[in-house]
Amino acid sequence: MKSARTMRVLLASALAGTALMAVPAVHAVDAAAAEKLARQEGCLRCHGIDRAKDGPSYKELAAKLKAKPDPEGRVIKHLSSGVKVKFEDGHEEDHKIPKTKDADQIKNLAQWILSQ
Repeated sequence: MKSARTMRVLLASALAGTALMAVPAVHAVDAAAAEKLARQEGCLRCHGIDRAKDGPSYKELAAKLKAKPDPEGRVIKHLSSGVKVKFEDGHEEDHKIPKTKDADQIKNLAQWILSQ
């Protein structure tokens, strides 16, 4: 007969395995689709992936937002709300809202931005 300690280890292992199976799969970023959408929507005219243009780079944004609660929600809200953005010369414009209404495309774009 197995010892009580061995039984506890086996039970803990079985429970951990069951818990891992219950965790939903993480949505993998489709980088090609996100970059294509960013190009189609004109995002890359103002934002570079790793260098600032009229707007901050996506690397800069990702680093800044990852330290805040719900970074993905923040990016999605920014993309879909048309908030005012201020430029270095002081003028303000409404941030362009992507034409796509596909929530999965917007979510993928947000995740791609945050993955930079």
